[in-house]
Amino acid sequence: MWESDASHYSEVKAAEIALLSSAVRNNSDNVSSLLSDDFAEIGRSGRRWSYLETVAALQGEQPRPVPKTSEWLFNRISPELVLVNYRIHGTDHDSRHSSLWEIAGPVMRFHQGTIIPTD
Repeated sequence: MWESDASHYSEVKAAEIALLSSAVRNNSDNVSSLLSDDFAEIGRSGRRWSYLETVAALQGEQPRPVPKTSEWLFNRISPELVLVNYRIHGTDHDSRHSSLWEIAGPVMRFHQGTIIPTD
């Protein structure tokens, strides 16, 4: 069941937001602590990224402000896992994001971002 109340998932939401921060993204130890060893991502471009590719790419990323987010939803799909959906408001377009988190840790197992087309 999808929930908009993040109170049960405050650590997961905080970790997701931390991964949007350049201070975390540029530090491979910080990123590694939040991603599972078998992490995978499908980026907004459609490219599939592995754990190692993601850690390396984020370490070299240019600093940027933390984007504004909204429309947070949480769906506990097992005792150990929660699926998270939210919207990022970008400067030139918005995007929707989905992440699969192990609640203990928390540790992200999978992420996908999709650009929202402008009409």
